[in-house]
Amino acid sequence: MRRLLHSAVDGIEPGAGTLERLRRAVPARRARKRQAAVGMAAAALFFGTAIPALVHVSDSGGSDPDTAMAGQSSQARSGTGHDKDKGGSASDGRGTAGRPVRPGTGPGKPGEQGGGGAGAAGAAGGANPSATLAAGVPVCTPAQLGSVTGSAAAPDSTGIVYGAFRVTNTSSGPCSVSGAGTVGASAQGAADPAKIAVVRHAAGDAAAGLPDPSQEAAGLVLQPGAAYQEKFAFVPSETCPTAGGPTGGTDSGASPDPSPTPSDGTAADTGSSAGPAPQLGTGATADGSVLVTHTPAAGGATASAKVPGECAGTVYYTGVLAVS
Repeated sequence: MRRLLHSAVDGIEPGAGTLERLRRAVPARRARKRQAAVGMAAAALFFGTAIPALVHVSDSGGSDPDTAMAGQSSQARSGTGHDKDKGGSASDGRGTAGRPVRPGTGPGKPGEQGGGGAGAAGAAGGANPSATLAAGVPVCTPAQLGSVTGSAAAPDSTGIVYGAFRVTNTSSGPCSVSGAGTVGASAQGAADPAKIAVVRHAAGDAAAGLPDPSQEAAGLVLQPGAAYQEKFAFVPSETCPTAGGPTGGTDSGASPDPSPTPSDGTAADTGSSAGPAPQLGTGATADGSVLVTHTPAAGGATASAKVPGECAGTVYYTGVLAVS
């Protein structure tokens, strides 16, 4: 049998270059086997770490329906952002209220949500604005911001008066607010225009009750009926002047001598000899007030808030703030 097998293949010879092909093919086949083994090990490691992580996320979600992803669930729960994003705005803006300059980019805080989060918050939140601008949303026009109101509270324990301006989208479609409006102040009555200033709120200034600038939104998307606000604080620097002063009196400034007492012991009639008595002014405080005004960045309606009983001081104002 052996001789038969040898004789059967005696005439077969390898082709030209066969040995060279074998020298190349054997190492290549070994390399492919190693790569396949490494790939299987990597896949096993991935599944071994990913499955426990998914199980942990599912368990920590509890009854909260927003357990898909940490970022998306955070956006769905925070709504307006705050940024901040909050900020973006809170603008936000987290935007600067009351000045013609555009607000800086917010913390998304103001920089906290992305474009997708803004769209979702606008759709699900109804009247709540989104703290970031969404692509394709037109800028608000004066006609859309048809409701602008202002209010001022009573002075606090330190004498500072806080107030806010609220701007509402009264149209039937969404629009975007990309910047704060303009804030001004005018003197009324005895108030001194030269002693009234309007400055931008900053961290650490005298208006400690205003929100931190990081809570301002860089821009907002207002759904129909949604609103944003810009707050202000009036910090008085001095009281109003008093009205009136000393009037009347005698020529010499001293009371005249009384008539002498008669020798019979009866009192003399001094009704006409004493002269007119000095009359003092009322000393009442002059009536003065400060009128703080606000116009949205888009223009249109202007709102005002009156700060009564003040004649001098500084108005501090914020940027765009989302209304929760």
